[in-house]
Amino acid sequence: MPNMTSRLTRWLRLSLLLGVVAGVLSGCGYNQFQNKDEATKAAWGEVVNQYQRRADLIPNLVNTVKGYATHERETLEAVTRARAAATSFQITPEVLNDPAAFQKFQAVQGQLSSALSRLMAVSEKYPDLKADTSFRDLQSQLEGTENRITVARQRYIVAVQEYNVLTRSFPNNLTAMMFGYKVKPSFTVENEKAISTAPTVNFGK
Repeated sequence: MPNMTSRLTRWLRLSLLLGVVAGVLSGCGYNQFQNKDEATKAAWGEVVNQYQRRADLIPNLVNTVKGYATHERETLEAVTRARAAATSFQITPEVLNDPAAFQKFQAVQGQLSSALSRLMAVSEKYPDLKADTSFRDLQSQLEGTENRITVARQRYIVAVQEYNVLTRSFPNNLTAMMFGYKVKPSFTVENEKAISTAPTVNFGK
């Protein structure tokens, strides 16, 4: 009987200790960090998905343009190279905590946007290309994808802003230091201005 009482006492103490630890973690924002961190990862995943969707459209777009604009080899090759650079950049969860890697991600995607803009400008010189059904369908898909990219990026910016505010606020910043939660990089204002104007795909209207 004494042994049973002793075990019961230890169990009660352990339960109380676990309850205190859970309360402390909750009170210092640990659960909030978990939620906000997962929210940024989910938002980032959607950004990556939409950029991949755009990359998947490009081979067919290049082949269609090539059929009408054989003299625009330099522009077509520039788009192909930019796509290769964008798709070869490995997207990992660590990118969200690495400003340098995040900046590189922005750069390669921005270069692809610029190359697509030049390709679309070239197409204005080829009426038969603009009238091609396949090309117009690709144009429509690309335009829709660019809109989805903008929305996904904006959602990511909001998610990161909320996470970073939590990370910097006292006393949550103490919890952040304790558990290794760091401020995350986000898309810059200059980058957002660029994405809102490139590439232009609403020609022929």
